[in-house]
Parts: sequence; structure tokens; C-alpha cells
Amino acid sequence: MSETLRKRRSDGERSRSAILREAAQLATVEGIAGLSIGRLAEAVGMSKSGLFAHFGSKEELQLATVETANAVFLEHVIEPAASAPNGLERLRRLSDGFLRYVQAETFAGGCFFASALAEVDMRPGLVRNRLVAFSEDWLGRLEAAVRDAQAEGAIDPAEDAGQLAFEVEAALFLANAQFVVARTPEPIDRARRAIERRLQSATKAA
Repeated sequence: MSETLRKRRSDGERSRSAILREAAQLATVEGIAGLSIGRLAEAVGMSKSGLFAHFGSKEELQLATVETANAVFLEHVIEPAASAPNGLERLRRLSDGFLRYVQAETFAGGCFFASALAEVDMRPGLVRNRLVAFSEDWLGRLEAAVRDAQAEGAIDPAEDAGQLAFEVEAALFLANAQFVVARTPEPIDRARRAIERRLQSATKAA
């Protein structure tokens, strides 16, 4: 069998999903702005032409990578919290799910979206728009859980739901950043304690 034919078969055997998972890993370490068909081809051991069969442009690759990372986030963080019996428990499960997702090193560079958003904040375009939409959706989920908990009488209705969600997200964001640097459980544990302390203060008057 010729070398060219072997390369074509190798390229064809790699699924789009496996390629995109590798792309997401690479993006958290080297940055999504630098994620190109050439760089990914090198990382996965494929030819550029083989990757072009899956993605027609750098932007298409980046957008598909974001969607793959979103699917992973849904699986690890959002979906496990969906069965929570009430708003307060859902808020706790969302927070805990995020911390587990980070601590498990689902992506080598920590939370995909925290990494990517910091990088593209000044780069207008479809990729930035999709990342911003994710961020707004995530913060909205936290706030919705707070509002549900208020409606159920578990959290003081006088609490600013948006502010409480922001404070929870701040603890999660910092835990992610510090874990990526230290690779120790301490920032994860600190975030759990900080969030639980804040939730306890929010429930005292409920």
C-alpha cells in the first residue's frame, strides 16, 4: 500500500468528534485564536487536506471546537444539576459540577470557556459572539436557580439574585484560575467553602 493511500485511510478513520475533542484540549493550552487547521493537523497526526475534509476554514474549526466544548460542559456540569429537586440544590449542584469539571482536568488548561473568553474579549467576530453567549447563558442559569430558590422560600427574597449569582461565579472563576496554576485541591476546596458560606448567609432570613 502506498504512503499516500495509508495517509488517506488514517485521516478517514479519525472521527470528527475525536478531532474536535483534541482541538478543545489544544485550545485551552495554546489558545483558541491560534487554533488553525495546520496546527491541529500537526497535533493529531493528520494531513492538512484530511482536516480540510472536516473543516473548510479556521473560523469553522474554531466554532465547531466551541460547540464541542459546550457539549462537554453540558454533560459534566449542566445535565447532572437538572434533576435537582429545588432551586437551592440546583445552584449547589451547578457550582459543585463546575468545580468537579475543573478538578478532573477535563481540559488540560482548565475551563475551556474561562480560557477562551479571556483571550478573545477584544477580537470581534462569530467566535467571540458564541463565547459571550455561553457566558451569559451560564450566569443566567446560576441566577435562575437563585430566583427559584427565592420563590421557594429557601433564599431571602431581599437578596439581589444577580449579585448572588455573580459572587458564586467569581468564586468558581478564581478556583479555576488558581487550580490551573497550582494543580492542588486547595483552590477547589476554598471555592466550595466560600460558596457555601455565602449561601448560608443568603438563607438565614428566608
